[in-house]
Amino acid sequence: MHTTHNLILKFYDSFSKLDADTMATCYHPEATFSDPAFGPLTREQVCMMWKMLIERSNGNLTIEFSNIKATKKSGKAQWIATYKFSQTNRKVRNVIKAKFKFKDGLIINHTDSFNFWLWSGMALGWKGYLLGWTPFIKQKVRQQASASLTKYMAKN
Repeated sequence: MHTTHNLILKFYDSFSKLDADTMATCYHPEATFSDPAFGPLTREQVCMMWKMLIERSNGNLTIEFSNIKATKKSGKAQWIATYKFSQTNRKVRNVIKAKFKFKDGLIINHTDSFNFWLWSGMALGWKGYLLGWTPFIKQKVRQQASASLTKYMAKN
């Protein structure tokens, strides 16, 4: 088992314990992140994003992870986040595929992917089911997520 495998394990174990500070130690100083909701983020932004999402969950966030595979340079995992979406209070069970690249034994690039249409249906209700596949809804969600993260970072 490669040490990067243990790094991914540490990352998701910390996430499942709602420990954003330990999650942050897994990222390289030059790390980048991207997902369908937030888009591309810097290391500082992604660390604050995890912290914000954990705080907003008020302890009602469950993280399951599996299928961790890693080499010295890259890795992947599957994880499931179950929570209530803060804007609508609707229950979401999001199945996510993560891809990692490593540098100096830390995560230098982290990309999460998930079915945005399914997520939007769970998070936004009938509007998400009806319009979640459209670029307009994707852009609107990304704008709101970005604004929320910017506001959170300014306060912290």
